[in-house]
Amino acid sequence: MRFFTSVHLLLLAYIIAAIVFWEISLQQQSGRIYAQEVITLKSQVDSLHDPTAYNRELSGLEHKLSMRKSQYIGEGATFLIVILIGAVVVYSSFHRRIMLSRQQNNFMLSVTHELKSPLAAMKLNLQTLEKHQLDEEKRKQLLERCIKESNRLNDLCNNMLFASQIEGRQYRPAIEKFDLSELVEDAVNDYAGRYSRKFEEDIVTGCKINGDKMLLHMAINNLLENAVKYTPEDKPVSIRLNTTQNTAILQVTDEGAGIPDSEKKKVFNKFYRVGNEESRKAKGTGLGLYLTNKIVQQHKGRITIKDNTPSGSVFEISLPV
Repeated sequence: MRFFTSVHLLLLAYIIAAIVFWEISLQQQSGRIYAQEVITLKSQVDSLHDPTAYNRELSGLEHKLSMRKSQYIGEGATFLIVILIGAVVVYSSFHRRIMLSRQQNNFMLSVTHELKSPLAAMKLNLQTLEKHQLDEEKRKQLLERCIKESNRLNDLCNNMLFASQIEGRQYRPAIEKFDLSELVEDAVNDYAGRYSRKFEEDIVTGCKINGDKMLLHMAINNLLENAVKYTPEDKPVSIRLNTTQNTAILQVTDEGAGIPDSEKKKVFNKFYRVGNEESRKAKGTGLGLYLTNKIVQQHKGRITIKDNTPSGSVFEISLPV
């Protein structure tokens, strides 16, 4: 990146210097043309015998000199502006490609870890069941863990599949009327079964909306997964659903480190994750919030991030009822 920046700046400086040199040369050439035209005028018109005609022709030559000067300056300025705009576009495009390449590389590293972790846990549990004669309660616990890890793997695969379909504009939402309250309740119960932590619920009943049930379930799961991931184990995750006259408002609150104001909009970009890739502790793919935002937009809703007190974030989704 530094090499490209250096070469880019050197080429830009060379082009600007060439334009300036070209402009100076044209102005000098124009001055020589004007001087030659004045000499020719003096040989053709006697300024002493016919000063009126001489002054008239001289004024015409001065006007042509001024027009040439304006033309050269205008052309040079236009060309310079076009070059600068092109340089900015090329640099921005290259910078975006470099950043996207880095994010995709980080995504591949992250998704490999995210896929291997549940697979390794499931393999270990199944090997334990195969090699040891366990009592019914232990067998049940290991099977439940396998189911939890398979659900986690399923969520990750769904995110990756839907991200691919969004990019290719292949997915067509299945719009239906359903009970959002029941959907949120089911998602919370599922996560409460997966994780041994406290979930605080305040869910209004009978909230009916029109939309794609599967997509909204994915969006809710992504918010819950995000909240669980960043909230300390001794802290609760809060889920609240209420309605106004024409809007359903879902809030998922965590008590993690929070998100800086400068990054509140960036977290909805594809592959983007808060913090430095080397120092970040929490794992993830950078797809969850990107997909959640896309899903909310498809339902003509809005998602915002607010600060929680004393720490953490509040993810709020507003959907038309």
